[in-house]
Amino acid sequence: MIALIIIIVVAVLIGIWYMTTYNGLVNLKTHADESWSQIDVQLQRRNDLIPNLLATVKGYSKYEKKTLTAVTELRQQLVNLPASDHQKMMEVSDKLSGALNSLYAVAENYPDLKASAEYSKLMEELSNTENKIAYSRQLYNSVVANFNAKIQNFPANIVAKNHHFTALDYLKVPEAAKEAPKVSFDDLD
Repeated sequence: MIALIIIIVVAVLIGIWYMTTYNGLVNLKTHADESWSQIDVQLQRRNDLIPNLLATVKGYSKYEKKTLTAVTELRQQLVNLPASDHQKMMEVSDKLSGALNSLYAVAENYPDLKASAEYSKLMEELSNTENKIAYSRQLYNSVVANFNAKIQNFPANIVAKNHHFTALDYLKVPEAAKEAPKVSFDDLD
């Protein structure tokens, strides 16, 4: 009789552990999905700001067609990518950030544009959005690290394998961003 009670208690404890571990994995996976969603929201916000920014810049700069075209094309690529292709979305997003930096440089050639209240407001919003994208990417990678560690740790890896939880991919920094910037003081003389 006591042996039966011990077996039942052990079985109940294993069941509780299994359920708790499974629920923890589901929570981590859901948190990863939610943190990706935050990136997606910020990318959409940036995509919504770009047409207004381009319209403002176009009014001042008639000769910067190449930069404006690049921003427009990259924005369209980003909009057309499938939501599930996180890495490609980040690659195009990084290219768009670079094109936007070129757009900022274009504004330097147009003092009236830089002085425009509308332009200043759009640039501030865009800068804030870029910061939120960077923060959201960092959060996503943190959550992915927690999830991936959990599904690899024993004994949670048993539950993860039984329910087909697989490791999530980190958002990677593009190779170009890892290169040291080239600084030249030749023009300062």
